[in-house]
Amino acid sequence: MATYGLPRGSFLFIFLFFVVVFLAKFSHEDEKPGGTKLEMIHINNVRRAKGMPPITRFEHLRQLLDRDIIRHQKSRNRRQAQECRNAKQTCTNNVSGDMAMYSGADFGVGEYYVSLSVGSPAQKVVLIADTGSDLTWVKCNYWCNGTSCGENFRKQRVFRADQSSSFNTVPCSSEMCKNELIDLASLPGKCPSPRTPCAYEYRYLSGDPTNGIFSNETVTFAQTNGKEAKIDNMLVGCSKPSDFENFEGADGLLGLGYNNYSLALRAANKFGGKFSYCLVDHWSTQNVSSYLIFGSHESIESIKTLNRTQQTELVLRNSSGYGVNIKGISVGNKMLKIPDEVWDVKSGGGMTLDSGTSLTFLTKPAYDQVMAALMPSLKNFARLNLTGQPDFCFDSKGYNESMVPRLVIHFADGVQFEPSVENYVIDVADDQKCLGFVQTTWPDQSIIGNIMQQNHFWEFDLANSKLTFGSSSCT
Repeated sequence: MATYGLPRGSFLFIFLFFVVVFLAKFSHEDEKPGGTKLEMIHINNVRRAKGMPPITRFEHLRQLLDRDIIRHQKSRNRRQAQECRNAKQTCTNNVSGDMAMYSGADFGVGEYYVSLSVGSPAQKVVLIADTGSDLTWVKCNYWCNGTSCGENFRKQRVFRADQSSSFNTVPCSSEMCKNELIDLASLPGKCPSPRTPCAYEYRYLSGDPTNGIFSNETVTFAQTNGKEAKIDNMLVGCSKPSDFENFEGADGLLGLGYNNYSLALRAANKFGGKFSYCLVDHWSTQNVSSYLIFGSHESIESIKTLNRTQQTELVLRNSSGYGVNIKGISVGNKMLKIPDEVWDVKSGGGMTLDSGTSLTFLTKPAYDQVMAALMPSLKNFARLNLTGQPDFCFDSKGYNESMVPRLVIHFADGVQFEPSVENYVIDVADDQKCLGFVQTTWPDQSIIGNIMQQNHFWEFDLANSKLTFGSSSCT
């Protein structure tokens, strides 16, 4: 029988071929989908780490309530201004006078901090995460020379724009500045020359102005597969550092709102159209942190969802936050008599999720019904009149969560969100608790705040307008 041989080099070629195929196969199987997980550090842990004086729960909640109320009012005014412009109507003074950009920083320190890198080469920054803000901005030295940025400048960590090769300002003469960035408080009227950077200005509660310029920059994330991912030409505000003397460790703000220029939308698009977060309790121990994910949560091995996830429609409206379609609220398995228009956006209602608002805001028709349903279960506890706290607070000696009926938020498609009792009967101090709801006037949007969202995983699928959620340990 004839035998056929192969040249000696062919055996080596075939051997190497199968080795490459073998390695490629297993390398591919081990590789996880691209995504990035960022630690979200609560402000209480930042204070501990910096050795700052402790703040009591009572004082902390008072600060949250003050900030939430002001934030909600500014958000409402901004929404009205947007609706006014869309309808091409003449705005009233109250509306048009409050069209400036707002952020978590407008109302004191934020709640959750994340770390990422900006510029080329990359410079690490720590930012306040806020789903209610569209613009990502950093304290920046762009115009600093001598002492022009104030004495406090040397004490702060600021982004060094002059050391970044990817830093490019947005010209004030551009259509982007004149039209597209108006909702982010651009000042196209301040344009002494065509190449002058597009400026913005907003005001703190004190009335002091905060100035900055818009730039396009590179933002860098560390992916879970060990590689780095960059977003080029990301809109980043460059704010004057002397305006931020009491920012408690933050270098700026991470805009997670739904806007073409928000980092949430840009990063989500890069990582598959999704971002998500999971928030632990405000008073968790220092070694426990929340997280923020860009990309599918399935690419992150360490997520431990305790119960099954549910999915509902995500209502995306530019500059109006992340909305959900609500059918109603039940307490103790009984649907409350809340008018349908309370949940109808076209009627001036609706509901959004906001990580930057702490307490849960309900418009008066919904608030009255919820409080009337919950208060009878607490009638045997002495009611407390606590200044600067929610309306209903009580002496909680002898209290047990089983005494309170379960509250459920019903979505229009039949999905239900059932928060833990501790998410709406909240601690204020030792032996003092409050119902964690704030009343707002009607018509207005209701808000599911971050305390109500705690110990749940929330995934925002911007590509498919879906919200996935489920109870989780957030570890």
